[in-house]
Amino acid sequence: MTETHRAAPAGQLSIDQTRRDGGVRVLTLRGEIDHTVKAQLTDALLPDDHTTPMRIVLDLSGVTFMDSSGINALVTTHQATTRTQGWLRLAAPQEAVQRVLHVVGLDDVIDCHPTLEQALTS
Repeated sequence: MTETHRAAPAGQLSIDQTRRDGGVRVLTLRGEIDHTVKAQLTDALLPDDHTTPMRIVLDLSGVTFMDSSGINALVTTHQATTRTQGWLRLAAPQEAVQRVLHVVGLDDVIDCHPTLEQALTS
């Protein structure tokens, strides 16, 4: 298992990344997802190699706010993972983030799980 940490200024977004067995990347996000961190998030989600199947679990338990920039990054990542025969799963969104996912219908498109463990084992 490898781990990287990308720190962000207080009040914005931090991203911790681990790789699990089977090549599953787990990204744990903390903070707010808005237009100021869209590039940082997209860079973390989408590696340079778009040819191998990408399997990503995004732990949203530490995300307190997400606007349309976050939705766009998730849609882009979902499309990229699907093209490579991979998948994107969302784990443990807080109520405010879950509400946004539901209002735009993204929870019908991307698998959303109440816990990280469930997202990893589904």
